Amino acid sequence: MTTRMRLAALGVLVGIAGIAAAQTAPPPADPAAFARCLSGIRADAAKQGVPADAFQRLTSDLQPDMSVLPLLDAQPEFTTPLWDYLAGLVDDERVADGRAMLVQHRDLLSRVAAQYGVDAETVVAVWGVESDFGRISGKRPLRVSLATLACNGRRQAFFRSEFVALLKLLHDGDLRDPDTTGSWAGAFGHTQFMPSTYARIAVDFDGDGRRDLVASIPDALASTANYLKRAGWQTGRPWGHEVTLPAGFDLAQAGRGNRRPVSEWTARGIVRRDGGPLPAGDTRSAVIAPTGARGPVFLVFRNYDAIYSYNAAESYALAIASLADRLRGGGGFAAPWPTDDPGLSRAQRRELQTLLLARGHDIGEVDGMVGTATRRAIQAEQRRLGLTPQDGRAGLRILTALRGAR
Repeated sequence: MTTRMRLAALGVLVGIAGIAAAQTAPPPADPAAFARCLSGIRADAAKQGVPADAFQRLTSDLQPDMSVLPLLDAQPEFTTPLWDYLAGLVDDERVADGRAMLVQHRDLLSRVAAQYGVDAETVVAVWGVESDFGRISGKRPLRVSLATLACNGRRQAFFRSEFVALLKLLHDGDLRDPDTTGSWAGAFGHTQFMPSTYARIAVDFDGDGRRDLVASIPDALASTANYLKRAGWQTGRPWGHEVTLPAGFDLAQAGRGNRRPVSEWTARGIVRRDGGPLPAGDTRSAVIAPTGARGPVFLVFRNYDAIYSYNAAESYALAIASLADRLRGGGGFAAPWPTDDPGLSRAQRRELQTLLLARGHDIGEVDGMVGTATRRAIQAEQRRLGLTPQDGRAGLRILTALRGAR
């Protein structure tokens, strides 16, 4: 959620985030310092209800994994162009899969909506973005990652509290497998909760007496709806609308922190892009222009804030909002992104990798995830074809060039 510092969109963007991390070598491990740090956490754990014997049992086998440290500064929400981020997350495949999930879990989602007031499409959109509907939820052992981050790098206090929360979940039986895996920063399960959020928000929706966000889809989806409800979700209200700005609009007035009644924005000449009506004039709203006035611009409301609180990044909130809209039958954003080299869907990324393999580049399997080997191969082809910049980015320009190259 807001402070969870986790890698979103594991199935699509893990390769992108790994690029920057791969360029920064992790510091060497100091086992003695790590042991001293764990010893110092024991008292905090005891205060949270984890007795000494349980703490010893759950930590005695731990060794630091220093490879997680460079990832602190490689989060895709903040390091990836917005058009790349959304192209991979809100593509036709994910929309089709999401609609299938709406059908498969119709009764469950109806019960979730009735209890928490959050529509099925938004809940399924979170599920799809966070773990590709449970297919990819992270492979790093949670205890190892959180213990390492609790004792090294920046934000140690935050990760220390998350590590203790994880130990308590294991001790209390909410989690039964001490080797549970998740993202490098400790988020896990179908909808990627951090341990402290799990402890506060998770619900037992399948009635088996245990809150299980790893193996229970009902628990995971209901817990996601519970999170959004507690974040201020307003039932039946939109998250926002794509809008058109009047000529000369001052972008200094944009931003989530500048809330004004809709009537004030309409008086300034803001209208919906599709020509539809905006909500009542006294509805508090904000203009966001994440890529400037030349790209898509939005008027957002309270439900956008609830989505944003799940992971505090405009790119993430727009991915959830856009995917939910498409699951309802809507189209994508109408205004083009301000780039001449749009991002690629997962299918297009796989096509690009197939073309690179055909040209003799050793990039591993075709999986749609753009890792270091794929980027190096793209750079080589950019040089061969005389394209600029030669940055290894997987965009439409290099894909088009390779389609036409002999």
